[in-house]
Amino acid sequence: MAALITVLVILVIAGLIAVGRSIRVVQQYEKGIIYRFGRVMPEIRGPGLHIIRPVGDRMAKVNMQIVAMAVPAQEGITRDNVSVRVDAVVYFRVVDPIKATVNVQNYMFAISQQAQTSLRSIIGQSEMDQLLAERETVNRELRRIIDEPTEGPWGIRVERVEIKDVSLPEGMKRSMSRQAEAERERRARIITADGEYQASKRLAAAANVMARDPAALQLRLLQTVVEVAGEKNSTLVMPVPVELLRFFEKMAPAPGRVDVAPPPEDTGDAEVAQAEAAIEKTGLPGIAVPEVPPVPEVEQAGVPEITADTALAGTALAGAADGALAGAADSDLAGAADGAVAGDGAVAGDGMTEASEAAPVPAPAAPRPRARSRGRASAATGTGTGGEAGGKPE
Repeated sequence: MAALITVLVILVIAGLIAVGRSIRVVQQYEKGIIYRFGRVMPEIRGPGLHIIRPVGDRMAKVNMQIVAMAVPAQEGITRDNVSVRVDAVVYFRVVDPIKATVNVQNYMFAISQQAQTSLRSIIGQSEMDQLLAERETVNRELRRIIDEPTEGPWGIRVERVEIKDVSLPEGMKRSMSRQAEAERERRARIITADGEYQASKRLAAAANVMARDPAALQLRLLQTVVEVAGEKNSTLVMPVPVELLRFFEKMAPAPGRVDVAPPPEDTGDAEVAQAEAAIEKTGLPGIAVPEVPPVPEVEQAGVPEITADTALAGTALAGAADGALAGAADSDLAGAADGAVAGDGAVAGDGMTEASEAAPVPAPAAPRPRARSRGRASAATGTGTGGEAGGKPE
């Protein structure tokens, strides 16, 4: 009895294990693939509860959801030789579970590598302006390159590829900013020129209307004067009408033509000729011109001759004057011991002065250097002093 119970327990446990291995649940977003003794069964199990053989069968579940995988940033050089750094994101899903599990070992890693190489390839085939401005075209081409080797052999369809960011060098960014600024300036100038063109057309139409009625132009002139006078200034601007300038232009002669005044009809030449003929017939008496007496010649003035006596008197006078000056200077600078000598120089100077008064006074001599005058004065003073000293002892 105990052995029977043991067998029943073993059978129950084996049955529970077999039931556990036979029952499989497939989620709504999954597909089930049955491997029977290592061979893939062609039937793909859908979502729900499925029973497989407990021995020899194995079920592999494949996720059928769309997977969003980020592609690492890739550096490359565009077709116009600009180095850029581009990253993207790939959206794909499995369309054939058998191919995704049998033909490729790890389809997630395979898709990642294929996306990176395709991104590098599309960078080299495109220009920088296409990467920045034509994103849709680049995305479609990138999707085609990635999807071509994956959908057929691997059973994976690339739904969408988006380029996230395009990193440019700093120098290229500055160049593009300058280019954009120049483009905006060009558009602004075009808009301004278009506005001026339209305004000129309106002004031409207004001038045409004013030309029909001169009073309108006069009113416009008065309105301009009122606008200018309304400002706080002391200057009043009076515009000159264009019609006045046109009047002067019509009255002015042409630059190539020179107007010659016609000769006068009667210049009075006939009357002048008759008057001259009457004078010649009358015979007026001639006018006597008195003779001018000749101018007498002026005799040159005689220059008096200088004799030896006159030169000697002048020399004596000059020596006396120098002696007087030198004696006065010496009397101021010398001490009490030189007073008598200075007095003798003065006495000698007075004697020479009396002699000069008796002699005729010649013309004044030219100025002499100071050093020579002092030497002569000293000589004269010494001479006078010696003579006086020689005459003093009694």
